[in-house]
Amino acid sequence: MRILEVNGLTKFFGGVRAVDDVSFFVNRGEILAVIGPNGAGKTTLFNLITRIYPPTRGATTFNGKDILGLAPYQIARLGIARTFQNLQIFNNMTVLENVMVGRHTKSKTGFLGAIFPLGPVQREELDIVEKSMEKLAMVGLSDQALTAASYLPYGQQKLLEIARAIALEPELLLLDEPAAGLNSTETRELVDIIYTLKDRGVTILLVEHDMETVMEIADRLVVLNFGQKLAEGTPYEIQNNQEVIAAYLGEERSAC
Repeated sequence: MRILEVNGLTKFFGGVRAVDDVSFFVNRGEILAVIGPNGAGKTTLFNLITRIYPPTRGATTFNGKDILGLAPYQIARLGIARTFQNLQIFNNMTVLENVMVGRHTKSKTGFLGAIFPLGPVQREELDIVEKSMEKLAMVGLSDQALTAASYLPYGQQKLLEIARAIALEPELLLLDEPAAGLNSTETRELVDIIYTLKDRGVTILLVEHDMETVMEIADRLVVLNFGQKLAEGTPYEIQNNQEVIAAYLGEERSAC
């Protein structure tokens, strides 16, 4: 069953076609990787799906629902969460507070409840703390809960951003270059976390340049080049696709 469908998604920045008529689908429960050389349009694609950017044209559906006209917070409420290529954490908050922010879509407290925190509000706050601690435990950061986020080393900040994203309890998680800047041990921990999320029913759409990691964990891959979809298939099919090899090695396609 398809959880996400992207049809003819296109984005122009002036005369530049950052994403050009891209179509693909994501099956529920799979890990789909989007790969391509620098500047291929991968992050722009994520920004279009999550409505950071409005598309020039095209359609996107999630669980059969058209999400193209929704705001980013509405898309998050539907069950789509993401991380960013450049870290987006709150350095002036603790690790726990960063994850608690990610629970905002689950909160039922209104304006008056925030001013007059009675029993139900207090219970909800305790539940948010409990669920946030669970997410921190999943990424191995529970012992850092009260540490200022700015004090974490880079690798742990990346894990913190994942913890905040999964605090939304998403059906679909978009990870934008999660292994970038990680050492081999941290990358191995990341892979284990991704497998755990998949086992728990989270569908994952992944942008990543670490080809060893991608080929290990991805069920299927979509390859972008100059904003267009170049290829789609299993890791084996992509590894043996001459157009993909040419795109990464900088060879002329006509030579393939």
